[in-house]
Amino acid sequence: MNKSFYQFTLSFRGGKKEDEKAVFAESMFNDLSFPKEEKDFDTLSRYVEEKGDEEMRSVVFDELYKLYEERVR
Repeated sequence: MNKSFYQFTLSFRGGKKEDEKAVFAESMFNDLSFPKEEKDFDTLSRYVEEKGDEEMRSVVFDELYKLYEERVR
């Protein structure tokens, strides 16, 4: 079973406030409308860009998605 991006990114929760991946994961977790089952880069990227949350930065999303592809998909 392939994890969704959301499920993968939750593993970064609980890190230090200086850890951008942990900050992204926490913000994503608190966003009730985040597409939790999505795996597609374009769909997720569009959501992150349109959301406009400063804690869910696109550059951090790109890093996390690269890790997601390497480790999960």
